[in-house]
Amino acid sequence: MVAIPVLHSAVAIMTPLLLAATGGLFTELSGMLNIALEGLMLLGAFASIVCAHYTGNLFLGILLGIVCTMALSAILGSVTLYLKSNLFITGLATNLFASGLTVVLSFHLFGNKGVVVFKEVAQLPHLKIPALQSIPIFGDIFIGHNVFVYLSWSLVLISAWVLYRTPFGFRVRAAGLHEKTLVSLGMRPQRYRFIAFLISGFSCALGGAVLSLNLGAFVPNMTSGKGWIALVVIFLGQKKPVGLLFAALIFGFADAFSNYAQGAWNVPTDFILALPYIFTLLAMIGFSIYTSHKDRVE
Repeated sequence: MVAIPVLHSAVAIMTPLLLAATGGLFTELSGMLNIALEGLMLLGAFASIVCAHYTGNLFLGILLGIVCTMALSAILGSVTLYLKSNLFITGLATNLFASGLTVVLSFHLFGNKGVVVFKEVAQLPHLKIPALQSIPIFGDIFIGHNVFVYLSWSLVLISAWVLYRTPFGFRVRAAGLHEKTLVSLGMRPQRYRFIAFLISGFSCALGGAVLSLNLGAFVPNMTSGKGWIALVVIFLGQKKPVGLLFAALIFGFADAFSNYAQGAWNVPTDFILALPYIFTLLAMIGFSIYTSHKDRVE
């Protein structure tokens, strides 16, 4: 049955999108559209595998990758929130900076501007539970993935709890919806927006680490637009944590299906590879039509 392997791949492919979108959700709800998800993911991918290479420890490498990416997100947040820089220009600059920096550092450290393979870096551990794997369909689709897949699901649930069940979550959402009310209570919206930027850096670092550590190599611009697709996931998921899960799965399925179609269809490869991005465009058009109709009805 072809659908099961495709769905199994979709669950794995959706993981970096879900991680980046989860972090981006915090900045979006705080009133700041973070278009730098692409650059943050790329830096996370590079820093995680390089640090794992030099330390010889996978966990420490990921941890240092998180620190590096959160540092960049802190700079982004500081420049935007406290120096009053234009959010979109700063976000684009962050993406370009990460793209250039990773190539320069790759050449400086390894003498290579192209693909850098790290054979000695340990592979991500996979969850294998024979009792669950033996369950038809469910075990074939959802069991046997690397730990980041299950971590991403956990972060979605934690995010839902934080945003809707804690004072911090209420204040983050108030910063985006009722800023003046937050100020009247003696709180600073900029503080919660800055923390939201840090959270996005943390999640994007994990999303980037999945890409490079799964591959065991770093490829320049290996995110290939996944940060931008993560932004679409946020809106397609109605800016709800659980909605992100389903939206990311849809995009993961589109990507997995394009991989399957390359060997099954006798059509140009370029068209097959473009399928996820065509789907992204159609999803945005469909979402715009839906929201416009919803606003007219209300």
